[in-house]
Amino acid sequence: MCYHPLFLFNHFGDCEGSLLWAGNVHSADRWQEVLVPAVERYQRKGMRLLFRGDAAFAKPEMYEYLESWVIGYAIRLPANDILEQEIKHLLKRPEGELPAKPLILYHDFPYQAKSWNCPRRVVAKVEWHRGELFPRVGFIVTNLPAKASGIVYFYNVRGTAEQ
Repeated sequence: MCYHPLFLFNHFGDCEGSLLWAGNVHSADRWQEVLVPAVERYQRKGMRLLFRGDAAFAKPEMYEYLESWVIGYAIRLPANDILEQEIKHLLKRPEGELPAKPLILYHDFPYQAKSWNCPRRVVAKVEWHRGELFPRVGFIVTNLPAKASGIVYFYNVRGTAEQ
């Protein structure tokens, strides 16, 4: 039997909630059971909340829930042809040898998937590494006002949960 866990950590790395279910369900299945009690608890304290989630949480109902509670978020977004078309100007390999330190480019733009009720901000990060033929590309959907590089930094800083 394979099980799939869902964990919710705060910025200190403390586990706020968890759920364990069979491994044949979606990674973010039943997210409400874990997230909603924590949000309600923190909202009663009047705290500003921020949410960071992997691509399993890139769901319209997640964005709508977070936006309804005025919660800032940065959620990894799976790539698709439309997103890649938006950054095609960054996908042309730079001429000459790449520097030892990766060349990192950012671009943000409004995007509305068919299943979304409104356009949302998407931040793209493109990294060109020496010795690699193709760039590393990532997309993040967010409602935060920070610069694109700040959004990526916020998304990538995982707190102490993994330590």
